[in-house]
Amino acid sequence: RKELLQYDNLINMDTRTVISGIPYGDFNTLNLLKHKDELISFNSELLLSELDSKNALHSMEHIISWITRLKSFAELEVEKISLNKIKDWVKDDFSIHHKEYKYFSVVAVKVEIGNREVKSWTQPLVKSAQEGIIAFLCKKINGVYHFLVQAKLESGNFDIIELAPTVQCLTGNYRKGQNEYEVEFLDVVLNPEKFNAKVHYNSMQSEEGGRFYQEQNQNMILEVDANFNTEVSEKYCWMTLSQLKDFIKFNNYLNIQSRSLLSAVRFK
Repeated sequence: RKELLQYDNLINMDTRTVISGIPYGDFNTLNLLKHKDELISFNSELLLSELDSKNALHSMEHIISWITRLKSFAELEVEKISLNKIKDWVKDDFSIHHKEYKYFSVVAVKVEIGNREVKSWTQPLVKSAQEGIIAFLCKKINGVYHFLVQAKLESGNFDIIELAPTVQCLTGNYRKGQNEYEVEFLDVVLNPEKFNAKVHYNSMQSEEGGRFYQEQNQNMILEVDANFNTEVSEKYCWMTLSQLKDFIKFNNYLNIQSRSLLSAVRFK
């Protein structure tokens, strides 16, 4: 049940990914619109965002063209190199980490457990330097809720760019005096009252424990009001829930953080 996603670190990452891809059912849109006056909550109105394709701000053709254009502009070259050639990273007896202890480290662990065939093993795990924050901003446009989606380039992506939440960063990238770069819309997420934004979802969710050591992200979905500027920079695009669900059907469009947030969408 999606109510369990309201609790911190209860539903694991793989389950959230599967939940995000489950169809919402076969509704007759016209019949549903007859009861539109009963859809008075944010959660229930999200159902219209899933069903109403005519009032989307952008067509699917426009969105695909936007993604393709950004990919064509990006020049990303990733080359595997020897570990001893990595600059600013340090190896000690227990980990490989950045010299300033930023980003993440790779640690070695010995695991012992009593209720499996294999009761003990050793392995490396990725340990994040800080907790992360991921958030979608939502706004009602043309009477339908839209999610503000970010085209995010990361070095490990299969195809250069993936569709990410509005905000996706490590907390170390926004702590006062330690900012490495500006994170767009972060002020809205951190100070929702200041921007008349409503927080509809807020929980801590963990990453996959077989590869990451106790990593968790703050997951948030916020609604901004009519005064929030619909015009956004080139790396952002407003999409309906229906459009996001369509992209889930295809490989390597929505990143894991987007899928984690979409798994928490509910209609009551």
